[in-house]
Amino acid sequence: MRDPRVETLAGNLVNYSVRVQPGENVLIYAVGQVPDLVKAVIQKVYEAGGQPYVQLIDPTIQRELLLQVNEEQLAVMREADVSFMKKMDCYIGIRGGDNINELADVPSERMSMYSRLLQRPVLDVRVPETKWVILRYPNSSMAQLANMSTAAFEDFYFNVCNLDYSKMAQAMDNLVSLMEQTDKVRITGPGTDLSFSIKGIPAIKCAGHFNIPDGEVFTAPVKHSVNGVISYNTPSPYQGFTFENVRLTFKDGKIIEATANNTERINKIFDEDEGARYVGEFAIGVNPFIQNPMKDILFDEKIDGSFHFTPGQCYDEAPNGNKSSVHWDLVCIQRAEWGGGEIYFDDRLIRKDGRFVVPELESLNPENLK
Repeated sequence: MRDPRVETLAGNLVNYSVRVQPGENVLIYAVGQVPDLVKAVIQKVYEAGGQPYVQLIDPTIQRELLLQVNEEQLAVMREADVSFMKKMDCYIGIRGGDNINELADVPSERMSMYSRLLQRPVLDVRVPETKWVILRYPNSSMAQLANMSTAAFEDFYFNVCNLDYSKMAQAMDNLVSLMEQTDKVRITGPGTDLSFSIKGIPAIKCAGHFNIPDGEVFTAPVKHSVNGVISYNTPSPYQGFTFENVRLTFKDGKIIEATANNTERINKIFDEDEGARYVGEFAIGVNPFIQNPMKDILFDEKIDGSFHFTPGQCYDEAPNGNKSSVHWDLVCIQRAEWGGGEIYFDDRLIRKDGRFVVPELESLNPENLK
């Protein structure tokens, strides 16, 4: 018998997140060993009148393929994958790999080629043309990253993922309204003094329709408005390597200096194309159950009291004109135990040390979302 929490999660994915309608094609894209959830999602899609399709990816086989992949291969794969994605109405991506560093020894130039020639073209179809949601599925590897037992992590996971997202969505409305009225943003904290404009760019609430877990409101900076320095205080896996102590300096929107635990490697990422040194997203994280980083961006970007400031591609929903094969959600936690920090909107302090301090946003503080 399946864990009833799996049934609840599958139902939320199908009926709340992507809202499957009769006759719709639904791609279930699963990485790693996630058979229970995939089976439950298939059943829920059929119950909703949809037509499920499944792709199962083994990360160890994917690594073997990428080690010697070439442009001709990727062109054939791109044609097939883009054509197939265009036939889908919904996409549910489930990630359950045992090793987040499985692709760490794939040469960076092949990873960049794979991202540019295959991943990005597929994303350019999936994101604007389907109803989509992506999530990780709990396993012992994730529990280890979170420094928890497997049983304790599973309890944490289902608390996070089966949260009442409709309640969260309602609580986000005032933040969306305030962001859309704001011109100047300033963020301060240890090693950080950053300013930029978000004037005229939509703010989008994320409450279970794109990611599970969810819990962020995002927009984008006006492309050339970013100035100052930001120091991120969470580890961030990207292209199979975990970056730490990332520090970026901006002038007129562009990253003019980038340092990290591997400064050469991080600059290669930002040199992939012109847009990689500009920022495509600014978002505020509010999930009350996610308190600490676990080297999984689907969780870490939603951390209570955090924000992320994302070099690379902007989203169509909050466009600032930046295009790139890179979209890297780098996270900074501003709760007091992480060093604190402030966010100002038009010189008004709206969040201090991770807590909203203006009356209209207090409903987003953790005790009001659980």
